[in-house]
Amino acid sequence: MVKSDKQLAKPAKMVPLESPVFTEAEADELSCHGTPAHCAEHGRASLALTDEQECHVSHVHGSGLVQQSNGCMPNRMIDEHEWIDFGHSLQLVLFSRQWALAESLVALADHQLMLDYGLSVALDAIWFLRTEQDLKGLNHLIAKIVESGAKDFARAILRTSLLASCVVACQSKTLTLGDSKEIIAQSLHERLQDCPGSDRLQIEAGAKVQKFIEWVLQCIHLNRCSEETECYKGNCSTHQEIFTEAFDAACFPLTLFSTLFEPGWSSGSSAVAIQGLLSLLVEGGADNVNQCFLEAARFGSTELVHILLKIAHQNSLAVDVDLALVYASHYCKFETMECLVDEGNATSFLCPLVKASEHGCLQVVQWFVNRGVSDIEMCLAVTTAASSGHFVVASYLLAHIPRHVLEALSIQILKAARGQGSGSFEGVAFLLRSNFLNDAAATYAVADSIATMRPMDVPQDLVDFLKEQWSQAAFVEGVGAGEEHFVNITRVLRRGTSPIHLPDLPEPMVLAIAYLPLYRACTSARGQLLPQRLRGELVEAIGRLRKSADTESHGNDLLPVLEHHLPSFVIGA
Repeated sequence: MVKSDKQLAKPAKMVPLESPVFTEAEADELSCHGTPAHCAEHGRASLALTDEQECHVSHVHGSGLVQQSNGCMPNRMIDEHEWIDFGHSLQLVLFSRQWALAESLVALADHQLMLDYGLSVALDAIWFLRTEQDLKGLNHLIAKIVESGAKDFARAILRTSLLASCVVACQSKTLTLGDSKEIIAQSLHERLQDCPGSDRLQIEAGAKVQKFIEWVLQCIHLNRCSEETECYKGNCSTHQEIFTEAFDAACFPLTLFSTLFEPGWSSGSSAVAIQGLLSLLVEGGADNVNQCFLEAARFGSTELVHILLKIAHQNSLAVDVDLALVYASHYCKFETMECLVDEGNATSFLCPLVKASEHGCLQVVQWFVNRGVSDIEMCLAVTTAASSGHFVVASYLLAHIPRHVLEALSIQILKAARGQGSGSFEGVAFLLRSNFLNDAAATYAVADSIATMRPMDVPQDLVDFLKEQWSQAAFVEGVGAGEEHFVNITRVLRRGTSPIHLPDLPEPMVLAIAYLPLYRACTSARGQLLPQRLRGELVEAIGRLRKSADTESHGNDLLPVLEHHLPSFVIGA
């Protein structure tokens, strides 16, 4: 059963940085992208082997030799290119479906390393078969290799899981090999940004993984006319660790290839194949389904999310769909979000909604609102958006919250919109200027109540800010300041000694000198409402110009009156 009430898990790791995908000698061999004939000529000298009976184990990687024995196989010095060439020869025989010849090659392998490599090569060939007869022939060959002494099952499982995932994922016929490589390189770069480890380790891991992925793409591209394979290397000490790493390896390419999937992929045979593989790994003991699930959601691999939801349901595994929704929404993966809600039954919208509001992602906020979030959740998102300075998002949310809810929570909303640091009141000022209660008298009243009543849980600096700018007392101060300004202007006109001789100027020019600063202050205070102090100054000025002014006006409706008395060229400026 799919559950969401479990401890939050971190996203799955990528291929471990400390465990290389393949050795340097193997990496060099990946540059062989020629024809089958070329690869065959490259590997002909690998079959003349000599026997020396000793029983010990040693490995020398790099440009040296490799010596290995398990007590049963003959022990001798072997060049690394020798067993790699053996693998290439076996690949060509497998490509031509010559099962008897393949068994003859296996019989000539007298070194443990060659058998282990042959097991990986044979197991990988299964993903390129087309008939049941070929499948039977390959199964018989694999059994023969195991009987001969191959035992590196961990390496074979890890490698074939990664290759299988790549094969079933990268089947788009509309993209060229070069296009695929560019897309994968970009996806891999994004993956590495979230991986732990030093920059050097990330660069090394990225180079090796990308080289392996490019080799896989080349295999798929050349499968219509040729076939190559290479080794995936892993270190696991228990069966559970082997299957866990294999599950991670199988899921990893699907996140990289998510943009290459053609329509209908998730309902086709490829999805069935990869689901079967992942189910087998879970039955074998893989315990990182939830980690890979979160990783798939983070990178928007909707197809893999769909498959993992099925696997979790079939095996009664708990996957954290709500945390996955947080990851998907944070990176705006809308198709994945749809899948998590519709198929995964994710219901916790608060956290991703608040996160989207904090980052100002209007599209994600709209998606959650359209999906249906509660009024309380939208109130929390409004305060987050306002305190973070994302006023477009806050305005959108305010339009969807019922007025009675806003009125009931008005004090808490203003308090929460204060922001994180002392002196940050942009969010509060925005809500008040926007007339967030959709009623000027009510909006002014809630600001005045905080300024005068001083609730114990409201910070003092917020109380001081509201008292200075948005309280009824601030309005009275504004009116007084307007009266004082009028007296000063009158004194200048009557007693001033300026050479300009202001009384001789046209009346509009005199009014511009007197009230242009007030007009500019009012126009710069954007919103439906003016701060109380500024409103008081405007009310007093309008009263002087037309003998009366409505003291209940919220200010912006009086601004056109002042505008009418000023010269048009001044207003335009």
